Amino acid sequence: MATGRGRILQQHLPGLQPLGWPLRGGGAGRRSAGPAVGRAGASGFRRGPGFQFAGRPALWQPPKDGQRHGHSCSHSAFLDRMPSEILLKIFSYLDAVSLLCTGCVNRRLYHLANDKKSGLGWAIILKEKNGKEYVIKHVDLSINDTSVTVVWHGKNWPCLASLSTLELYGLTPVFMDWSKIPTRNSTDGHRPRWHSLITKYHLSHLTESNLIGCDRLVRVFCLHPGLLVGLWKKEEELAFVMANLHFHHLVERSTLGSAAVPFEPPPHSPYLDDSPECGLHGYQLHVDLHSGGVFFLCGTFHNLFIKKGIIENGYVKLIIINFKNDREHLPLIGKVGFSWRTNIFDGCIKSCFIMDITLLDEYGRPFWCFSSPVCMRPTTPSDGPRFLGQTYCVDYVDTEGRVHVELVWIEETEEFFVVSLVLYLSIGKINHWFGTKY
Repeated sequence: MATGRGRILQQHLPGLQPLGWPLRGGGAGRRSAGPAVGRAGASGFRRGPGFQFAGRPALWQPPKDGQRHGHSCSHSAFLDRMPSEILLKIFSYLDAVSLLCTGCVNRRLYHLANDKKSGLGWAIILKEKNGKEYVIKHVDLSINDTSVTVVWHGKNWPCLASLSTLELYGLTPVFMDWSKIPTRNSTDGHRPRWHSLITKYHLSHLTESNLIGCDRLVRVFCLHPGLLVGLWKKEEELAFVMANLHFHHLVERSTLGSAAVPFEPPPHSPYLDDSPECGLHGYQLHVDLHSGGVFFLCGTFHNLFIKKGIIENGYVKLIIINFKNDREHLPLIGKVGFSWRTNIFDGCIKSCFIMDITLLDEYGRPFWCFSSPVCMRPTTPSDGPRFLGQTYCVDYVDTEGRVHVELVWIEETEEFFVVSLVLYLSIGKINHWFGTKY
């Protein structure tokens, strides 16, 4: 699937499509900071050193009242007009797995599915060095195009110095019947819940090397994969925790693991590359830059190519936005920054936001997916044209690849422009995917 929601949701796709439901994240509750970057198709080819490229997002204005732009917009309008009572009636015919999958479509369906007992949620368990545990359920979430952002905050955090680990769990009810008698093992006082371990983080990694930004009240740290931890500047104690979860295998990771062992996908069987002499071809990238439900950039790039044999330092280079081609440069819409809030305070860290990457192979299979906090840092511009403004870079690295983004701040219009976007795909990942030996 284009947004990689995992094989469980794929199994229920035929049942969801006839209802006219949009199987994308945006949905109810999504806000835009201005005109969005649309999901346009290919707009022609260009050639460059070692790659071919087609497609760039086109800018579009939100449709006026009464107008419809395409099939997906009519689906969204149909869903928005449908009364909750009718949706709840439809949900009453779904089984537990279907409800869990439906809850990953958008914010409105998440809350309605929970009203019909799907019970899908997330919790963190903070463990002290002496073994004591604190179970904390999420207090807020934001469902995006390709990810879920889950937030925890409160007044009674344990002392940070006493903590050793933070474990992130998916929660689902053991019994789907609300009438079950509360038990001592119940995390919410009503129903016992199945804990599916997603990731375990070591809080000793909250060091300066993982600091990505600050404002006058908090400092924020990024722990891989996708966790953002905010500490109060004055006390150096926990202010909030935010987990960014990509939709790919999200239902499985949130339900099919155990309390001690996370879900492991089935062993990968290499796909036969029917044209290895052509390198990678026909790939598609969807990228979102957002924070707090506000999207600064949302675009899809189609028909991406890399010729065989272009390997540098163990990576192949996939250029999405060319620094030297100003027709491909894209603006970030609105005031860019990471918005945070707790019970008492809120703020915005200007240098940070959330980046979601979904790279699909030529058959639409999720090749590389992640959702992670990132930060902008001042840098010197790459070789090429000089811009009248400060240049910034954003870098992300994991075992499967790297992402490098360059932005320029235009003082006159007070906006950022993305002038370069490059993906570096690990040769190890490509060999694992296709069973090759590059």
